[in-house]
Amino acid sequence: MWDGGHLGALFVPSAMLIIFGGTFGAVATSFPMSQLKDIGKALGMAFKETKHNPSLIIEELVDMATIARREGVLALEQRAQEHANPFLRDGLMMVVDGTDPELTRQIMELEMDALEHHHEGWAKMFEAAGGFAPTMGIIGTVMGLIHVLGNLSDPGALGPAIAVAFTATLYGVSTANLIYLPIATKIKIRSKQQISEMELMLEGILALQAGENPHDSSRRS
Repeated sequence: MWDGGHLGALFVPSAMLIIFGGTFGAVATSFPMSQLKDIGKALGMAFKETKHNPSLIIEELVDMATIARREGVLALEQRAQEHANPFLRDGLMMVVDGTDPELTRQIMELEMDALEHHHEGWAKMFEAAGGFAPTMGIIGTVMGLIHVLGNLSDPGALGPAIAVAFTATLYGVSTANLIYLPIATKIKIRSKQQISEMELMLEGILALQAGENPHDSSRRS
């Protein structure tokens, strides 16, 4: 607009159909439906801000460890059942049920690995879209140029027609670098934050199960 252009020149429905439709089709062909149906959840993870406060987790674990040392782990059963975090709730219930510490660690680490793999699959979908979109842009541009070269009878219309053809490339490159790839990066960042919190919970649960002094454990954390 500063250079005398107008936004309407960037709105080309046919190019949008090729870029967005082609990218979606390529992604849908590349990934199973079980993964595609989670796109909404993936977008929610990318754009929904989640508060992360490791200090509060440590304080809560120290409080529960203190109760366990004074009254025994069975005193945590009610609190464990009502806890809002499902990962911490499951871990505490295994401690209350007397599950072997090594088995507790294995189960919780498997759960963490499964969640991390799940998030990685979400990120890969958007990374794939970021790879397909520029290619679709080139396809759209080539199709537009073929249409232009097939109608050379009106030289005055060549300029606008060529501009419309190159709009497809703009769509492809811009959506890849401004939408798809940034979303994939955000999902990876959020996943690392969530896994880090789960690792903290796991170590706290194992320390609680081992009957360690909670204040010594919190100082080491």
